Amino acid sequence: METLTKGCDLTISVNNFNLSYDDVGEGSVPVIFLHGYPFDKTMWKLQLDFLKSSHRLISCDIRGFGKSTDEKSSLSIDMFGEDLIAFMDKLNIDKAIICGLSMGGFIALNALDKFPNRFKALILCDTQCIADTAEVKEKRYKIIDEIEIDGAKNFNNGFIKSVFHKDSITNKKELVEQLSSVVFSNSKHIIKLGLVALAERSETCSTLKHIVIPTLIICGREDEVTPLAQSEFMNETIKGSTLKVIDNAGHVSNLEHPDEFNKYLLEFLTTLSK
Repeated sequence: METLTKGCDLTISVNNFNLSYDDVGEGSVPVIFLHGYPFDKTMWKLQLDFLKSSHRLISCDIRGFGKSTDEKSSLSIDMFGEDLIAFMDKLNIDKAIICGLSMGGFIALNALDKFPNRFKALILCDTQCIADTAEVKEKRYKIIDEIEIDGAKNFNNGFIKSVFHKDSITNKKELVEQLSSVVFSNSKHIIKLGLVALAERSETCSTLKHIVIPTLIICGREDEVTPLAQSEFMNETIKGSTLKVIDNAGHVSNLEHPDEFNKYLLEFLTTLSK
């Protein structure tokens, strides 16, 4: 078995693209973090810094985003799930704890349904199991047309405003600017392909009743992108799952209130090792 490097901004070839990832800390079952759209693995830095003294943590740039560049392939949630399993295989990871926020949660639920034996526990953050309604899907394609004509600036600016709680927009300007720079670093092409992947995803609500691994659900109380009601539904449907709600947080609760988010993560991970 090859010895694999640990550290940040590592690269490994997976399914015909180079996947960028961070791999820190030690532990028998790693926690793999999947970012939301259209972000990258840096959104998990505060979680990695907090937990790396006690756990092995891996955050990866999903195909097309961050440093996992792929400007050629059509993107889909199915493909991202297959990439995740291939990535785990390359790193000789038999089982992982999977943590996904928003689109990362879509990927986690997709992969768990197809490869249930590869995951020891599930953490769903500011996400949902529903597919796009016809209306939402139509809206996404309209946005794609607008981006094609006018570029992604208007979409990016509107999206940034939608993911934060109003207090964060006012009082956490540095955080908002940091995430904004990540969003604006995506090519217009990837912004559009990501919207297609979101629009065409399948629902996973029908799979929730089959989930038997420990599950933690975290949601910002004022999340407007994937509302709290969606997390409450998943909590009711996934047997034995735990729901934690973060006040004064929107769609990126791990960034807006990292101390509270990290506390819930650590509590959950500690119960798994008992």
